[in-house]
Parts: sequence; C-alpha cells; structure tokens
Amino acid sequence: MLLPPLALAVPVVVLVGAAIQDARTRVISDAFPLALIFWAIASRLLGFQQLDWIAPLAGLGVGLLLGFAAFAAGWLGGGDGKLLAGLGAVLGPVGLLVVLPLVALFGGVAALLAARRGAGEVAYGPAIALGYAVALVL
Repeated sequence: MLLPPLALAVPVVVLVGAAIQDARTRVISDAFPLALIFWAIASRLLGFQQLDWIAPLAGLGVGLLLGFAAFAAGWLGGGDGKLLAGLGAVLGPVGLLVVLPLVALFGGVAALLAARRGAGEVAYGPAIALGYAVALVL
C-alpha cells in the first residue's frame, strides 16, 4: 500500500526537530520519541498503516533493545536510543532494521568528521533523521 504523504511527513518533522535540538544541545527531549510513538498509534487508527498492532510494539521493543545496547556500549546517548525506539514503533521491526544501516553510515561519517575536528561528542540525531529520509527516497 502506498502511504499518504502525511503518514511519511509526520515522522520527518519529528526527526528533524530532534536532529536540530541534538545538534544544538546534544540532548534529545523525550517529547520527540513520544511523538513518534503517538504517531505510530494514530497512523494505525487513521488507517495509514496496514501493519497489525504487533508490529509497532515489536518495533518499539527492537528499538529499545538496540538503543539500550548502543547506549550501554557508549556508542549513542540515551536520547538517541529512545528516538530509535520511537522510530521502531512507526516502522515496525523490519522497517527499523532497513533504516538502521543508513543511520549507522551517516552516524559513522559524523563521528569521523567530529574526530577530525577534535570534538568529543557527536550528535547522532541528525544521522537518525537522515537515515530515515534517505530510506524514504530509496
């Protein structure tokens, strides 16, 4: 099923907001992953998504698991992990696993550029937003 533009645009707007906040402050407010979770529910209630109700829960779980593991390893901040969980709720587990390699690619580039500049912290929110946006185009 081809999704209506609104179904795709809402997560883009939320992710861009999170990316801007992360780039400026290195903090991602809990409002952004919560907005994605609420959108996952609303998009199903509005009929934008044909996935069953297990998919958003499983995507949320996969996102939490991977986000927590990356946080525990020191690869991502807590806000980045929660943002991945919210995105997992929107995309379901399969969709999240499709987006993650793009997020890793853009996050790796950001980390290399930060290391080259001598910066200690990297904002991964922009990499998450860019990974989702590129996945929409591909």
